Amino acid sequence: MIFPCIDIHTHDKSRINAVINIYPHENLIEGAFHSVGIHPWQTTDIDLSTIEKLNTLASHPQVVAIGETGIDTLKGASIDKQIDIFKLHISLSEQVKKPLIIHCVKAFNEIITIKKQLKTSMPWIIHGFRGKPQLTQQLLNNGFYISLGEHFNSQSATIIPSDRLFFETDESSLDINTIIKNIKGFLFS
Repeated sequence: MIFPCIDIHTHDKSRINAVINIYPHENLIEGAFHSVGIHPWQTTDIDLSTIEKLNTLASHPQVVAIGETGIDTLKGASIDKQIDIFKLHISLSEQVKKPLIIHCVKAFNEIITIKKQLKTSMPWIIHGFRGKPQLTQQLLNNGFYISLGEHFNSQSATIIPSDRLFFETDESSLDINTIIKNIKGFLFS
């Protein structure tokens, strides 16, 4: 088991049994689990103090994952800058031995190529995945884990092995049990 809770990615700070995503400038919530990272959309305004805060928080015992990080071709800094910041997160994930939560928009080839090049040991989890079955299989073949939320591709959901599947609320107003019930209801109908 990678995570001590069932909702592996949310931005809702009131969630329980969840990994609450925070950014380096935010404080940890007492008694909660967190992931910490620089979202691709925030990559335009990164300074040394943000990197230092990320490095400091990453080692904290309440931080159970690194990210949300990744590449988004539609928003954020240049792709080159996003890749540099993504690689910083990858290195940090390996250093502190915590999984990586990945945001990816129209950059799966780049993400897969980086994973192959770096030969990492920590799990990489694509969060909020909605891709088609062909992409799902490609990610699975390259060792990725996949997290599904309120919106997902039903055909893809059927090919994700249970030991590589996670659930999340992300920014949904639905609770995690409803999301899991909806996904499992589809899978076992």
